[in-house]
Amino acid sequence: MKFSSLSLALALGLASTASLAAGTAAGKPELGTFGVDLSARDLSIKPGDDFNAYVSGTWLKHYQLKDYETSFGSFIALRDRSEEQVHALIEELRTRRDLAPGSNDQKVRDFYASYMDRDARDAKGIGPLQPVLKRIDAIRSKGDLINAFANADLDASASPVRLGVDLDRKNPDQYLVSLNVGGLGLPDKDYYTNPDARFVRIREAYVAHIARMLAFTGAKDAPARAQKVLELESALARPQWERAKRRDRDKTYNVATFAELRQRFPSYDFAAHLKAQQMPQPDRVNVVTPDAVQPVLDVIAGTPLPVWRDYLAFHAVDGNAELLSREIDDAAFEFNGKVLAGQKAQKDDWKRAVAIVGAKDGGLGDAVGELYVARYFKPESKAKMDALVENLRAALRQNIRQLDWMGDATKAEAYRKLSTFRPKIGYPEKWTDYSSVAIVPDDLVANAIQMRRFERNDENRRVGQKTDRDEWRMTPQTVNAYYNSTFNEIVFPAAILQPPFFDVNADAAVNYGGIGAVIGHEMGHGFDDQGSKSDADGVQRNWWTDADRARFDERTRALGAQYASYCPLEGQCVNGALTMGENIGDLGGLSMAYTAYTLSLDGKPAPKIDGLTGDQRFFLAFGQIWKGKYRDESLLNLIKTNPHSPGMYRANGPVRNFDPWYQAFDVKPGDALYLPPEKRVRIW
Repeated sequence: MKFSSLSLALALGLASTASLAAGTAAGKPELGTFGVDLSARDLSIKPGDDFNAYVSGTWLKHYQLKDYETSFGSFIALRDRSEEQVHALIEELRTRRDLAPGSNDQKVRDFYASYMDRDARDAKGIGPLQPVLKRIDAIRSKGDLINAFANADLDASASPVRLGVDLDRKNPDQYLVSLNVGGLGLPDKDYYTNPDARFVRIREAYVAHIARMLAFTGAKDAPARAQKVLELESALARPQWERAKRRDRDKTYNVATFAELRQRFPSYDFAAHLKAQQMPQPDRVNVVTPDAVQPVLDVIAGTPLPVWRDYLAFHAVDGNAELLSREIDDAAFEFNGKVLAGQKAQKDDWKRAVAIVGAKDGGLGDAVGELYVARYFKPESKAKMDALVENLRAALRQNIRQLDWMGDATKAEAYRKLSTFRPKIGYPEKWTDYSSVAIVPDDLVANAIQMRRFERNDENRRVGQKTDRDEWRMTPQTVNAYYNSTFNEIVFPAAILQPPFFDVNADAAVNYGGIGAVIGHEMGHGFDDQGSKSDADGVQRNWWTDADRARFDERTRALGAQYASYCPLEGQCVNGALTMGENIGDLGGLSMAYTAYTLSLDGKPAPKIDGLTGDQRFFLAFGQIWKGKYRDESLLNLIKTNPHSPGMYRANGPVRNFDPWYQAFDVKPGDALYLPPEKRVRIW
């Protein structure tokens, strides 16, 4: 998850919190008597030994992952709800015969119908992909290969060279074309290089998977050819940067003119790539990982064309398998679902159809979002969220003022950045225009390619244009939130504004511990180890004094060391550097939310409810939003690829650094989570 005077903010906070607290009397909260599921607790566990188990232990003992689930928890439960809501909306559209041709409703209905028509898809087999496979089979030159790389998005194939459009981190009013290298079919370079037996088994299964996908194209000697594809991807993986290094915004901003790019890397025809991609030639390009580019280009030049043809054919089949016959789909699932994620069964078709149709990228996400907001998003939820955001803004301002490690000059810049945070709540002011897209009810692959072409054209049109600050990167039905440092904005889609994160009828402590911590988390990204490199205007620059940055770095190193000690699987530990920004966000979010909650009390004691103090209810709500259960395969993937720590550490990690938690649950030396005061990390 990424992206005003104090007296005014506090006045807003007190007024809004009074209404939040009064909300309990207006209606019953969805969970329990005040907004938390107390039955999930395991009272045999001391909070100070394992707060996650204390808060959610009974649920963890009894919840059995469904065969199609790789993990489950609060976020996924809410995603399931959003999915069911969207499904209901689409099923209503399917009963209507009055939908205007070319309307968004018609396109949503027919895209969904084309996915659900399994009989038609089975009858076609691999047929819909044959034009792609013929183009791949016709590659006979370096120019043909570059054309294939440039059109990999349309084919759902892979490419070791990617030219895309991002925001210019040093000029937020401009888009900037970026050059990335990649092309890997496994989740991370570590999957190719790690000698651990887990990864060895995955590589062996991957070769068998490649061979199986190639066999659908009629390839002979598929196992031997599959081994060559693995060797190719392994060669591509070796020079690529570790994910933790790719987080460093200073290292990944390397802008050159297009002429300089061509001069520096003469072995690759970037002009031809752009032409095939139909992207206008830019004046400037950001080379994201500069010392990885030439080694990847050397692999491109040194690999025989037949191996590249097999590579592209494999990825075309694998990347489109879900759109083809059940035979191909199930064969791809044997590796992608079972081996990589630990799934035992495919999700129901309707769930998969909803995911594709409602996606932001490759789907009709905003068209579905309009329907979702009209049916499910209540205006009062937006009003309460507006107020909560201002409460958290006031809380962070107070926290900054009280910092003993930051000097006045840096604080002044921090206040200015905080004051310019732009919240976006619920849904965008303008929706994506899908009028250029033609969707039919009986050709799923054609529909998917239509959406990919739409996305490519939308990206290409941005080159040389002014940025659009009203645009959203998530749909309203998405259960998530993000911070965008270049626009200095925090974004909360409608679907996350539901229990256990937010409930207008819940106790105020619960809403602060839930959605308040999420709001604080996103605000915290503006001040994490990377977000803090951008100023109030979204410009990437150093606004810190050297002494303050050094003290900040000392604290983040200590926090990283804590998380690096958490090992959910034998020999596999959390990457404290990769997860640094999210860990800072979790810790800062907890701190901000708690400050906002205490301010909301206006000096009055919080009432006890069900024998629990206000602080205890606050921390229970915080702990339960991170509850989660994982399959080992999914957990391995998460710790290797995801910048978020696993849920149990998102519950335990922040609280053990936070003094009020110790007081709320009487945590003492000797308790497993206890940290001496001097070892507790306080950043924001």
